[in-house]
Amino acid sequence: MKKPILFMFFFLSVCVLFAANTNDKLIDILSSEIERQMSELKNEEIPPYYISYRVNEVTSINIDATFGNLTGSRESTKRTLYVEVRVGSNEQDNTHELRDDYSSWMDYFQFGIKLPLTNDPDAIRQTLWNEMNHKYLKAKDKLAKVKANVAVKVEEEDKSSDFSIEKPYTYFESQIELDQFNIDLNEWEEKVKKYSKPFLDDESIFVGYASFRFNIERKYFVSSEGGKITQNTTNTFLSTSGSIKSEDGMVLPLYKSYFSYKPEDLPADEVIMKDIEKMVETLSALKNAPIVESFSGPAILSGEAAGVFFHEIFGHRVEGQRLKSETDAQTFKKKIGEKVLPEHLSVIFEPLTDNYLGQDLFGYYKYDDQGIEAQEVTIVENGVLKGFLMSRCPIEGFDNSNGHGRAEAGKQPVTRQSNLIVKTGNPLSMEDLRKKLIAELKDQGQEYGYIFENVMGGFTMTGRYVPNAFNVTPTEVYRIYADGRPDELVRGVDLVGTPLAMFSQVEEAGNTPEVFTGFCGAESGRVPVTAISPALFVKRIETQKKIKSQERPPILPRPDLDDKKLH
Repeated sequence: MKKPILFMFFFLSVCVLFAANTNDKLIDILSSEIERQMSELKNEEIPPYYISYRVNEVTSINIDATFGNLTGSRESTKRTLYVEVRVGSNEQDNTHELRDDYSSWMDYFQFGIKLPLTNDPDAIRQTLWNEMNHKYLKAKDKLAKVKANVAVKVEEEDKSSDFSIEKPYTYFESQIELDQFNIDLNEWEEKVKKYSKPFLDDESIFVGYASFRFNIERKYFVSSEGGKITQNTTNTFLSTSGSIKSEDGMVLPLYKSYFSYKPEDLPADEVIMKDIEKMVETLSALKNAPIVESFSGPAILSGEAAGVFFHEIFGHRVEGQRLKSETDAQTFKKKIGEKVLPEHLSVIFEPLTDNYLGQDLFGYYKYDDQGIEAQEVTIVENGVLKGFLMSRCPIEGFDNSNGHGRAEAGKQPVTRQSNLIVKTGNPLSMEDLRKKLIAELKDQGQEYGYIFENVMGGFTMTGRYVPNAFNVTPTEVYRIYADGRPDELVRGVDLVGTPLAMFSQVEEAGNTPEVFTGFCGAESGRVPVTAISPALFVKRIETQKKIKSQERPPILPRPDLDDKKLH
């Protein structure tokens, strides 16, 4: 684990050093071109009041294997450019919501363009000029539609500005090169093959996959306000997955992934192989596990499941920018100062925290994708709602960004989550949580409840035109009996519900935080996130049956099994 004090001094010294000398030709080209374009366009009838360039340069190593055999191994580098142009004023500009006009949602489905990999000034300026011209003309057209839309619609509920006024930041890091990391491709190819091979141990497993991903991402941000930022991130993912099919056609997948900034910080081979062997055992058991019926009653969510639960049902509903839209349900917008959780629970977003209890955090960054310094934000303190995550899109009562404007390469930034951390002031052991569950089962007259052990993710809907609900997708669930019978593995469970009803049933929390790492997909694409939470005891949850295929299990045996019989 990094020492916090040394870590802080290191980055302070980097900031001073590279603020004086960037040693990066690309940032200089971007800066000079943005100045030229602002100067040229200021005499237009509708000049831009803000321009920014974002460039994401990603160098990747990707290795894939299935059932012990290599299926892909490649190294690649790409640069993606996103140009943002705002016309009008920060009070009302071309990004303003067009009410009852769903064509405005198409802005979120635009993709950036490729930028030359070499720092040839002429080639890069040509690309910037072409994209800027396209975006400027589109922005002018959109502003006209905005003014017409505002003129004919009813008065808006939220009258805050479209773009916050912020101080520009300057921050530079030196470039990281792939050869700075001691990555032996042949060694990792052998490892990935080895990790995918145990899935051959059960003849019914039809997917057995492992992959290694290492990425170096260098982010450039330049704005007409004077913002200039270069920063680096590295990430390593080792992922394994297997799927088995039950006789009734239900596909039953299991996933296990490991994350670190550097490959050498991944778990040891013995740990990974032991986890994979456990996956194979669980897959074999899932094939013949009983399928569940719909259920409403008490449950325990493991720390990993609870993290996904908070991310889906709460995190997306405190992303400030979506609360501005009058098509959003705005579940928590008017609840500042109200109790929304038990008083022993707090929810904090910590994008500047890079390591928690010895684990690297994927939602870590120093500056967001709008060039704003990342900030720690307490959303819930002792059960009381205190604030929202904010990008540069203000909402009533929250005029400024707190560094949560985020986007995938080539996408338009909006408010997104970072490192979500749930903390409790009254931690209970898992044994005590189980006792609470058994007592509640007896009080409710229920035969059994559930423990949600592992999940693969989830999704949520926050709009007004559809039920304001969530779905967390478990992969490993156990039935817990009130009479003390052994826990029973079951299948076919989806955890569903509505946010306020579910939140009102959260009672207690465990004493061991668990980390869930992954990508979150929303309006601005896929962004890295982490959710950290202890286990939760919930008095009443709701489940529904998982969707299942109508196809029968494979009729033919796996080819490798046929070969064994022949010999």
